[in-house]
Amino acid sequence: MSDAAIFAISLGVTLVGLVISYGVARRRGVATGVRGAALSLVPVGAAMTGVTEFLVDLAFSPVKWAGVGVMGLAVVLYLTSGAMLSRRAGAAGGGRKAAGAGDAAAGRGGGGSGGKRAAAGKAPKGEVGGAQGADPEMAEIEQILRNRGIS
Repeated sequence: MSDAAIFAISLGVTLVGLVISYGVARRRGVATGVRGAALSLVPVGAAMTGVTEFLVDLAFSPVKWAGVGVMGLAVVLYLTSGAMLSRRAGAAGGGRKAAGAGDAAAGRGGGGSGGKRAAAGKAPKGEVGGAQGADPEMAEIEQILRNRGIS
């Protein structure tokens, strides 16, 4: 399609939209009419910037539609692989996330059985904060929450 034809169609759509916006402004209020006018100006703005020509070329080009299909397939495959990896990470002993979380918890807990308990999400019975070097204020807050049944 030529640029003149695209611009003429866009101008026509804009003029129709502005007339409808004027009627809406009289019936429903100025705010609704201004919103309609803003939306009515979009086709002319798109034609002036060249967006309309791009969209017309996209709509009538089988090669570009094939490209859109390939991109869609890429997105579906990427999302599927993410779901597969998260399912594997959730399984016992599988995935990088589970291994990384265990290493980080063992490093915080000081190693030994305390680190394994911290990785499981449970604090040892004798320790208030779950780690021996924890902030005493945080330990006090955790104790108050535990006494009130909030932990």
